[in-house]
Amino acid sequence: MKIVVLTTDNRDHERSYAETMPRFGPAPEALLQGFAGLPGVEMHVVSCTQRPMQSPEKLADNIWFHSLLVPKIGWLRTGYQGCIRAVRRKLKEIQPDIVHGQGTERDCAISAVFSGFPNVVTIHGNMAELARLFKAPIGSFHWLTARLENFTLRRTAGVFCNSGYTEALVRPRARRVWRVPNTLRRTFFDPTLKAAAISRCCVLLNVGVITPRKRQLELLEVVQTLHRRGLKFEFHFIGRLNPAEAYAAAFLERLKSLEAAGCARHLGERSTEELIRHFDAAAGLVHFPSEEAFGLVVAEALARDLKFFGARLGGIVDIAEGVPGAELFAENDWAGLTDAIACWIGQGHPRADNAAAAMHQRYHPEVVAQRHLNIYREILNTRS
Repeated sequence: MKIVVLTTDNRDHERSYAETMPRFGPAPEALLQGFAGLPGVEMHVVSCTQRPMQSPEKLADNIWFHSLLVPKIGWLRTGYQGCIRAVRRKLKEIQPDIVHGQGTERDCAISAVFSGFPNVVTIHGNMAELARLFKAPIGSFHWLTARLENFTLRRTAGVFCNSGYTEALVRPRARRVWRVPNTLRRTFFDPTLKAAAISRCCVLLNVGVITPRKRQLELLEVVQTLHRRGLKFEFHFIGRLNPAEAYAAAFLERLKSLEAAGCARHLGERSTEELIRHFDAAAGLVHFPSEEAFGLVVAEALARDLKFFGARLGGIVDIAEGVPGAELFAENDWAGLTDAIACWIGQGHPRADNAAAAMHQRYHPEVVAQRHLNIYREILNTRS
């Protein structure tokens, strides 16, 4: 089977044009790991860029990479017309059996729909719902992206939904939907550090960009309350922070006193390898956003057997279902969250008991890649 995956090359998104290896989001990257080496599969990854970049011809023995140069005028301001046309030209050369657009955040989904070949789309972030929740102004990026998402979902053969929450939002707008979770990168299934390497201090992590949707500023109030109760712990925040943004600036200001008290720190961004080391040295993860399509970081942490405290919403519910040691709370139940963490610290902050096995069964790259193949065959058989 010849498959084309349309996805964003983060070198273009982050303007890192000097890099020579393409970079994708965690979920598409993990999916490619699952497809690498699969017998009978020829995969082509296609990404659009606004500037020329040096790139490898192949990412694996059976995976080719194509970077397509599209002038700035061909992006969002024209409904991604330049990207659509560039992709169509490349696909005429490749002649795939099926095209898979990864995400509605940028050009990938709409380029898949207009590809001229059988196509499906994966939802990574629910753009229409985010625009509604945050009241995106008319003409803004999120307002425009929400409308393109609605247009796209009605015209593709079907939509891969990464959670029950996403499926409920997508089903009224799509011909067909499948519940297919995001997959984890292989490194998260590597053997964990020996118990002796785990910090004796109770270390709790929060991982994600510092934004209102992730609610790290509100979590600092939880940290303050736990500290006032005399509990011994350290709360480490990992993720990108832009001090020019009001929320991030408020987070940094509020963090100062807690940092001085030795109970909270912001560690900035970390590479995948560094993140895994932090997971293996910590005892638990707290993830308490106001909206979450999937919650990949939750699955990543559970794959390292961390204790988990989270909000009962979005895809987090699916990930935590039936997992030993995972505790969920109502979206604004800060008191319940605080009391549960305090109780757990008092009990000696035990890690999760074999949560990694559940994550391997559900989210290993080979498991999710095989699910994709089954759906591709189903679509092609139906069309024939």
